[in-house]
Amino acid sequence: MTDAWEWDPSLYSGSARYYARGRAAYPPELATAFAAELGLDGTGRLLDVGCGPGSLTLLLAGRFEEAIGLDADGDMLAEAARLAAEAGTGNCRWVHRRAEDLPAGLGRFRLITFAQSFHWFDRPRVAAAARGMLATGGVCAHVHASTHELVHPAITELVQEYLGPVRRAGRGTLPGGTVGGEAAIYRAAGFHGPRRFEVPGRDVSRTVDEVVAGVFSLSSSAPHLFGERRAEFEAELRRRLAPAETFTAQLPGIAVDLWVTKGC
Repeated sequence: MTDAWEWDPSLYSGSARYYARGRAAYPPELATAFAAELGLDGTGRLLDVGCGPGSLTLLLAGRFEEAIGLDADGDMLAEAARLAAEAGTGNCRWVHRRAEDLPAGLGRFRLITFAQSFHWFDRPRVAAAARGMLATGGVCAHVHASTHELVHPAITELVQEYLGPVRRAGRGTLPGGTVGGEAAIYRAAGFHGPRRFEVPGRDVSRTVDEVVAGVFSLSSSAPHLFGERRAEFEAELRRRLAPAETFTAQLPGIAVDLWVTKGC
């Protein structure tokens, strides 16, 4: 990611309805590990920043009195609300704001999470805001995870045929991909750590429909990027994936870095 790239509201435009189906769900073991590491007992509040359709918010919500998912994409939040209702999860609230708007009067939290989202933000600004929103003894968690794997070389090849060789992201491009080096950002904001825990990787089986949904769930191949050629792209993708009916993807393990506001 370079300084020339700027966030815009089209980053995941049209992706919300594909996300939950196209991405592998976080495993239950992740919630169990969070509870064990942090002694979660159903008290306190959770803030999931850049929550998308609530993938992590809903997994952890039962461990808190209240869970708030914040995202800049209104369609993602509508999907999160739908999935919460479907699951019978009643202690979630969905806030349509950018992370840069924090603290946004949301109060203090026992846990603030960034799961596959921190790289999209003005990181120093958001990290500093998050630090000020933690309750006494609160923790900020950076979740290193991948819930999507490209299961066939035809996917990358076809996306590049339609969208070009440089990775797209909203109205801009990311020739070098998204940024890393978040540890320095957290430390500069006054955090200490991290303490890391991990959840093992796993194999997931994906149908063709799920693979297609996974492609459209990505910022680099969001539906709006294809314009009037979206249906044409999908038809060609399905043709290239045939005759296979299912694919197996090996998802890497999940690592969670826990950052605190005083020495570990």
